[in-house]
Amino acid sequence: MSARTPHLPIHLSPRLPRRTVRLRLTLLYGGLFLLAGAVLLSITYVLVANHVDGTTGVFALRNGRLQITEGSAGPVSVPPFAAGGLPATRFPAVAQAHVVKQLRITVQKVVVNERANELHQLLLWSGIALAIMALASAALGWLMAGRVLSPLRTMTGRARRISDDNLHERLAVDGPDDELKELGDAFDAVLGRLEGAFDAQRRFVANASHELRTPLTLERAMVEVALADPHADADSLRLTCQRVLETGEQQERLIEGLLTLARSQRGLEENETLDLGEIVGHVLDAFEANRNGDGLRVESELAAAEISGDERLLERLVANLVDNATRHNVAGGWVQVLTGVRGGRATLSVSNSGPMIAPGEIDALLEPFRRAGTDRARHHDGHGLGLSIVAAIAAAHGAMLRAGARVDGGLDVEGSFAP
Repeated sequence: MSARTPHLPIHLSPRLPRRTVRLRLTLLYGGLFLLAGAVLLSITYVLVANHVDGTTGVFALRNGRLQITEGSAGPVSVPPFAAGGLPATRFPAVAQAHVVKQLRITVQKVVVNERANELHQLLLWSGIALAIMALASAALGWLMAGRVLSPLRTMTGRARRISDDNLHERLAVDGPDDELKELGDAFDAVLGRLEGAFDAQRRFVANASHELRTPLTLERAMVEVALADPHADADSLRLTCQRVLETGEQQERLIEGLLTLARSQRGLEENETLDLGEIVGHVLDAFEANRNGDGLRVESELAAAEISGDERLLERLVANLVDNATRHNVAGGWVQVLTGVRGGRATLSVSNSGPMIAPGEIDALLEPFRRAGTDRARHHDGHGLGLSIVAAIAAAHGAMLRAGARVDGGLDVEGSFAP
């Protein structure tokens, strides 16, 4: 015979209902009504108990008749008292007082019992009525909570259907201008910002892929041409290698720009107190040392301006602004750089001459890989990351960045930094 495996008892814990907002509102409505009803019942009970009081009567035996005077109700006469068929007046006064005392005790007991019964009945029926109304209030609370939360359920259903493929859809909550509509409008605004961020991210990835693929394709073509030439000598191969190195340097600059952009969008890793005028002075000194006689006039007025931030990122911000001002300029043009304090905030202003820029193109210049018309550039070896890096670094420092087209051509860029 095989041993039988004992069956262990399985204890299943009862599953509690999910504590939804509707259930919590129903319990809140029912609890508040029950509390208010209990307070009202207690007040009513106390008032009735104090009003119904039958122990204040005054008893007297006059002319053979028992009179009970109770409160303001006036005297109440009881039929002539007789014992053993004799009239009450035949009894001596001591006996009459004893009889009155016994009657008073008996009447008081009857009155107290009746009063207790009436209060008990009042409490019982009031409790039953309170229980019935509590159940009715809970049912009405459940219905009203469902009606109030109906727009929220609609918003939840619509929000669940929205994904990265249909971020253009909105909740579009209708109805009165209440808190639920404000919540729906706020969620729609978040969806709008997410849609813009997703579109910008897709454009960024596509443009970065294109910018990285172009030099790789060019390098591959140059190497293949050099290898396919049977008459290639050392000089031609050396020239090809130089071109490949130049293309590689462009890739390095692009990758460095992408890394800087990603780093600035991630936030500040270091935060120290710096002088913005001193940082700009160092950048301009390095720029002057590397100038190759482009004929531009660079003017600067650098006042001390205290700022908190990352020194390397701030240097990159200034370098990109100066590089953009010189790259997109005209022959014999000018560049002006100013620093100072305005309204308690450190301010950097970079202005330059140059070709005309349409006002609608300004916002595009602050996006990655976005350039204005190619005719405004004196050099076309940029990747369209300069001003987008400036915008990202400024945002990381909590600065307000403003860019505007000049009436006579060129660009004005101003950054206002918190001290």
